[in-house]
Amino acid sequence: MKPYKLLALIIAITLLTMSLISCSDKSEQQQVLHQAVAMESGDECHLCGMLITRFDGPKGEAFRKETGKQVFKFCSTRDLFSYYLDPENKRNVAQMLVHDMSKMPWGSDSIDDKYFIDAKSAWYVAGSEKTGAMGQTLASFSQQSDATAFAKEFGGQVINFNDINLQILM
Repeated sequence: MKPYKLLALIIAITLLTMSLISCSDKSEQQQVLHQAVAMESGDECHLCGMLITRFDGPKGEAFRKETGKQVFKFCSTRDLFSYYLDPENKRNVAQMLVHDMSKMPWGSDSIDDKYFIDAKSAWYVAGSEKTGAMGQTLASFSQQSDATAFAKEFGGQVINFNDINLQILM
């Protein structure tokens, strides 16, 4: 092989490798996960101002891109999604967490921060007979089968994150 062809091949391989490394770095940056922040007895819902720990059902947390590690806490998944679905908030939310209700009992006395899961990968039951701080709420689950079992027992429709809109929250 001629020296200039070999040099061109080495440069091309180097550029391709650097491009692949750059792409993988970006995907890792986009997948930065925040740790759940403990729900304290005096915490107020970012949307409605109610004391979070006084109410039954799943809670939520949202981390905004521009505020770094600051977390906004919500008394229910309904309030979390009401906040998130505002276009200004939607583009600025880095991550959202919800309780996995297959692991946490549906009571205000049993809030356990170790059962938070990523909201985008969760399954939800909308329209069940179970209520949260603001009445109807979305029951959140890590497994679709758990959401289906919940819907069989308490009614409602099983949906995923992409199905959630303002009409579902009404």
